[in-house]
Amino acid sequence: MFTGIIEATGTLTELSANHGDLTVRVKSDTLQMNDVKLGDSIATNGVCLTVIEKYSDGFKADLSNETLHLTLFAQYKVGQKVNLEKALQPISRLGGHLVSGHVDGVATIESVTSNARATEYWLAVPDDLMKYIPYKGSVAIDGISLTVNEIKENKFKLTIVPHTAQETTIVDFQVGSKVNLEVDQISRYLERLIQGAQMPAKESTLTTNLLAKAGFIK
Repeated sequence: MFTGIIEATGTLTELSANHGDLTVRVKSDTLQMNDVKLGDSIATNGVCLTVIEKYSDGFKADLSNETLHLTLFAQYKVGQKVNLEKALQPISRLGGHLVSGHVDGVATIESVTSNARATEYWLAVPDDLMKYIPYKGSVAIDGISLTVNEIKENKFKLTIVPHTAQETTIVDFQVGSKVNLEVDQISRYLERLIQGAQMPAKESTLTTNLLAKAGFIK
């Protein structure tokens, strides 16, 4: 679990085909690796990756074909800059929103305009994901927790302050850039609950005899 508050940026220094999927190496001079262990999770451009090798300046991770299908990693090249965030700890401040690192799809930046010291970005998303993106709701873009400021059809607007741009890969975004998108978890769970409520109720198989056999009643 993550917050979408980026800790550092890094660079992909290796992308190696590995028995049908992919192994990547990420290098970062600013991500603190002293408290990272093998098996820990690090969000890399919004994708939850498991550390399989650790170095003083980064880590290696495997990517399954499912991850390659849903994210942009299949299109990345050596030298690609990525946003990095280590997994949330129980004592950490939740400065952004709860981010799982399970990317839902890809969004495309359609316009970039200045608004005083901020920059506004309009992004287009697949129709099947737009229903999960509410006005003033939260999204994760390449792992960055951001607020939706306007919605039109299958597009939404983000307003980025200078600090966020400088500390993340947003500074490199331009018209046509594609980014990993994770919608807010609450909307996905809510949809599933509503679907469940609409399904015909099943007759319970829990009986007093079954409870007695299990020792719950006498």
